[in-house]
Amino acid sequence: MFFSYFYNMRREKNAGLDFEIDKLTNSIENVHSGDSFPTEVSLLSKTELKKLTQKNGWRFDWKNEFKFPEKEVYKLTISNNPNIIQGVVSLEVKDDHVFMHLIESAPFNIGKSKTYLGVPGNLVAFACKLSFQRGGEGYVSFISKTKLIEHYEKSLGAVHVGGRLMIINTENALKLTNKYFK
Repeated sequence: MFFSYFYNMRREKNAGLDFEIDKLTNSIENVHSGDSFPTEVSLLSKTELKKLTQKNGWRFDWKNEFKFPEKEVYKLTISNNPNIIQGVVSLEVKDDHVFMHLIESAPFNIGKSKTYLGVPGNLVAFACKLSFQRGGEGYVSFISKTKLIEHYEKSLGAVHVGGRLMIINTENALKLTNKYFK
């Protein structure tokens, strides 16, 4: 099932994803007020990409993700507020699943002073939804940092299948998509 993944990983250096699931919410939730806001996920444009720089507090080089035609980069925004990006994810649709290359919350959604909870969970749920839509039965795979394997098992129901490879199966993908996408 994931043979193509193992072949490609020998050619790429992947340090592993290190996002933390702060809370699984039904959308995203304001830390201070507890209010929930409906969200939308859409493709990131090259114009919007210019805002996602290290100078603006983003950790990853999102321009690099645009260099690979097989990758699709999506942004998470609050409905009716499409100009403020809450988080970004880079996905690759494979024949039998979706591979999550990179995921990042906006700088103001990281750390103790974050504005919103639920951003990473929302983006992972979207990856699962995309997998269902593209014939992958909800399966999503990604490489984890070693120290976060147990965290992803508990928070996402991901299965550790060896090395640092994690897989979200159909059952857990359904739970995530049903939570975020009614």
